[in-house]
Amino acid sequence: MRTITVNDAVGEALAEEMRRDPRVLIFGEGVATKRHDLLAEFGAARVRNTPLAEGIIAGTAVGAAATGLRPVVDLLFAPFLCFAMDEIVNSAGKLRYLSGGQFAFPMVVLALSGAGWGVGAQHNHNLEAWFAHAPGLKVVMPSNAADFKGLLKAAIRDDNPVLFFMDLALGFQPGEVPQHEHLVPIGRAATVRGGSDLTLISYAKTVHTCMEAAHRLAEIGVSAEVIDLRSLKPLDEGAILRSVGKTGRVVVVHEASRSCGIGAEVAALVAEHAFASLRAPVVRLTGPDAPAPASFPLEQAFVPQADAIVSAAMKLFADIGSATSVTHADFPLEPA
Repeated sequence: MRTITVNDAVGEALAEEMRRDPRVLIFGEGVATKRHDLLAEFGAARVRNTPLAEGIIAGTAVGAAATGLRPVVDLLFAPFLCFAMDEIVNSAGKLRYLSGGQFAFPMVVLALSGAGWGVGAQHNHNLEAWFAHAPGLKVVMPSNAADFKGLLKAAIRDDNPVLFFMDLALGFQPGEVPQHEHLVPIGRAATVRGGSDLTLISYAKTVHTCMEAAHRLAEIGVSAEVIDLRSLKPLDEGAILRSVGKTGRVVVVHEASRSCGIGAEVAALVAEHAFASLRAPVVRLTGPDAPAPASFPLEQAFVPQADAIVSAAMKLFADIGSATSVTHADFPLEPA
């Protein structure tokens, strides 16, 4: 093991896959400018800057994938995906099915998401649930350097289009990454902390917030298990249900808006397949259904924090009849 940042882990994954497979190329907004090492090693034919034209970038990737290449495209901020919805959802997501499986569309779309840099609502919008709802697409959103590297390598090798969301706040976070070949299968969650009383389910940066909350809960005698989904589509239903069967209490945490979010899918899954195991209603703790603020302090108020997770968790033990859908603002930031 060695310690590197998330950004370095992404760079390593790209370089290793480009060396392994000459069909892999990367292009997008500022790619050659940001990744001088890749440009120097692989040349302008495989590492290209593009105009700020997301639909054209995504459409070019779909065509490249259809002809046998394995493109990785960087569209920078997640809201810019709005300009490429037809190409990603209507073409990449559906054409493999419409071809009866005759064609593969192995493309990866990179997009930055989440609060932490004060970039404002037009650059900060968690859109992962949009794409999880689209047939034919896979969606991943890792929380640590090792998973960023392993999932990106797996995404590049996948014959389906993969939306790879990168939480902005995690880019410079260091973490241990194996020195040997490291792949993380898409569709497999990770249990990052074991527990017996309560399950905290999350992904991306809020996994770390859940870990902090779990430590605080342990101090007051509550054993919380923490599950990092990593892959949002396909979802690791088995990992979720096994944990719920053990603990009987669930809090789902994510930064994205509550309505029709990933938390709603997890809650429905638990209600349909593990209702008999539940000792309390499933709680969703999410960001509000509002555009993200540009102010850094307001961004922090926008994102679920550890204090709110602890408060939400304790309600499952103290008040079974309490509301089962909450936002971060529903709980004051007071010491646990």
